[in-house]
Amino acid sequence: MSQNNPTGAWLTQEAHDRLAAELAELIAGRPAMAAEINARREEGDLKENGGYHAAKEEQGKMESRIRYLEDLLRTAEVGEAPSSREVAAGSVVTVAFDEDLDDTETFLLGSREMSGTTDLTVYSPESALGTAILGHAEGDTVTYEAPSGAQLKVKIVKLASFEG
Repeated sequence: MSQNNPTGAWLTQEAHDRLAAELAELIAGRPAMAAEINARREEGDLKENGGYHAAKEEQGKMESRIRYLEDLLRTAEVGEAPSSREVAAGSVVTVAFDEDLDDTETFLLGSREMSGTTDLTVYSPESALGTAILGHAEGDTVTYEAPSGAQLKVKIVKLASFEG
C-alpha cells in the first residue's frame, strides 16, 4: 500500500513479525539517537555543526519510519492470502502486456513491505497497474493509464493466492 496510507495492507505473518522486530529495534534505538544529538550539540555553534544537523536528520528519518511501521502494523490484515477468483491484495498475478501471451510478468499484489519475504516483484494495489486490475478475474483485459500518461493494456493470464 501507499507509504502515506497503509490502511488495509495485507501481510504474511512472517512479514508482520519482521516489521514488528524492526519497529522494536528502532524504538530501542531512540535513547542512543538522543545521546548522539546531545553529544553533537556540545561540539559548538549549531549553525556550522554538520554532525549535529546530520544526527537530527537521521532522527527525523527514524521517527518517520517508526510512525509508518506503527500505522502499518496497527491496520494490516495478517495471515493467509485471500483466495478469490478476483484480483485482490495477496494475489499472485500473471499478466500479458498488449495481450501478447509471450510477454508476461508475474508479480505479487501487496504491500511493498512484502518484498523482503518473496522473490516475486511486489506491486502496490494503489499503483496504476494494481488499481486497474483489482476486482478483475482471470481472462479479463484491462486498459489503464501509466504514470507516463501512456495507455497500456494487460490481460490477466493467471491468478493465484500467495503461498510464501
